[in-house]
Amino acid sequence: MPNRFQDENLLLSNFYQEVWVACPSCGKKAIAKVNVETKTARLLCSHCSYNKETSTTLKNGIFEMPANQYFNTELWLQAPFKNDIFWAYNDKHLEYLERYISATLRENKDRTHFTLLEKLPKFYHEAKNRDGLLKIIGRLKGLR
Repeated sequence: MPNRFQDENLLLSNFYQEVWVACPSCGKKAIAKVNVETKTARLLCSHCSYNKETSTTLKNGIFEMPANQYFNTELWLQAPFKNDIFWAYNDKHLEYLERYISATLRENKDRTHFTLLEKLPKFYHEAKNRDGLLKIIGRLKGLR
């Protein structure tokens, strides 16, 4: 029986508010979060107690962007794959990509040309890359 994936039509922006990053101080996993109500972004490292907050109001003229971009930090969940980089913002994003990549039957309804899956680079979709990408995902899950 095929492994089935039903597209939830999620957008990349569904994963913007919490992004796992490499701490600019110690290099270990830190979390950048956006608080929409207070219009602030905070980067906090539980390892070295690095703590920085900034305003999200009209940052570079962009209203909504991934939390890590307010601090110009590197993503924690990323790895090279052939000539590309596989990446995810956080555990929920990684899990969604894992479900999609591992599926042998991928179903979608009412796509809008703006969904996360429609915007992925071609290598995420190709069956020949499935095993390699799933190995990377397994390693990244170990970094949580």
